Amino acid sequence: MKKIIILGSTGSIGKQTLEIIKKDKNKFKVLLLSTDKNINLISKQIKTFKVKNIVVTNKKKYKILKKKFKKVKIFPDFNKIDKDLKVKADYAMSAISGIEGLRPTLKIIKKTKRIAIANKESIICGWELIQKELKRHKTEFIPVDSEHFSIWSVLKDYHKKDVEKIILTASGGPFLNQKITKDIKPKVATNHPNWKMGKKISIDSATLMNKIFEVIEAKKIFDVELKKFDILIHPKSYVHAIVKFKNGLIKIIAHDTNMKIPISNSIHLGESNQRFIKSKGINISNLNSLNFQKVKSKNFPVINILKKITKKNSLFDTVLVSINDELVNLFLKNKISFLDISSKIRLLINSPIFSKFRHQKPNDLAQIEKLNEFVRLKTRTLSVISQKK
Repeated sequence: MKKIIILGSTGSIGKQTLEIIKKDKNKFKVLLLSTDKNINLISKQIKTFKVKNIVVTNKKKYKILKKKFKKVKIFPDFNKIDKDLKVKADYAMSAISGIEGLRPTLKIIKKTKRIAIANKESIICGWELIQKELKRHKTEFIPVDSEHFSIWSVLKDYHKKDVEKIILTASGGPFLNQKITKDIKPKVATNHPNWKMGKKISIDSATLMNKIFEVIEAKKIFDVELKKFDILIHPKSYVHAIVKFKNGLIKIIAHDTNMKIPISNSIHLGESNQRFIKSKGINISNLNSLNFQKVKSKNFPVINILKKITKKNSLFDTVLVSINDELVNLFLKNKISFLDISSKIRLLINSPIFSKFRHQKPNDLAQIEKLNEFVRLKTRTLSVISQKK
């Protein structure tokens, strides 16, 4: 039986991973699941998959769940699992959103033979730390963002020096053909036309910040120069990545807007009897109307942030992630407007208090976590004060 670990099992990616596993339950054994506070859902997951190890990071919810399941080992954090989780998993899915997912990811690498990472913030802020752990424990890594899985699928048979251009596609989100106004509500901004995603990633798609992050992520994962990346608007979300090689070949990866495709392929990689995802037939109408468009800075002003990305790895990546995280959080709480997200990001990253981190290298996890707290606090303070004025 293939032994599985899922970090963030109550989130969108975590739930889809379990849905795939459920179809072949007799082939899998779920060793560990985690959540922050959704103990109602994880309780059902415990019963369905007969899981014996659970991490609940919310202290109040941890105490409640611990009383409910006497025969299950419930942990308050990932520091406590080392002694109890002695068996090494065959596959781990890291799907905890935000920088909060970095520490668990680093912890679980040594507990699995293969790790699929869906958490872009972990890679953006702590790729150097992740790489060290992967090498130390000889753990295989697979990116499962649809774009990065597509690029990985193509590049695993090539050398990076063969690459001329990598193009990431963006749907344009809910406001591609609409005028964006200050009174846009979170409910409207999170209504993505193609994908069913969490609120945070849906807002990032609407502003196009998710593509800025995906370029940084891809630059790190594939060790390809920043100048070789480009972004195109592709409203259908059918094509996920385009790779142009120096030999003249252009490879396009397309699939339905279904995250189960990259997830399932990462779980079943290398299996001769792989279970196939039931996807729709080739959509000829989509292929006949791919409708690629250049990104217009008027519609998506954050695209100019690409010019600010450092060529070398620096703490500025963490600054960018943390500012955006906090601004999206403020918008979802109706503290700032949708338009404020883009304008404040561009304003804040140029301020001396944050721009100085462009020249500082990340050294360890504690430094990244401390900087994240500092940046979020400053962003919250500066943004709320400016709103009141």
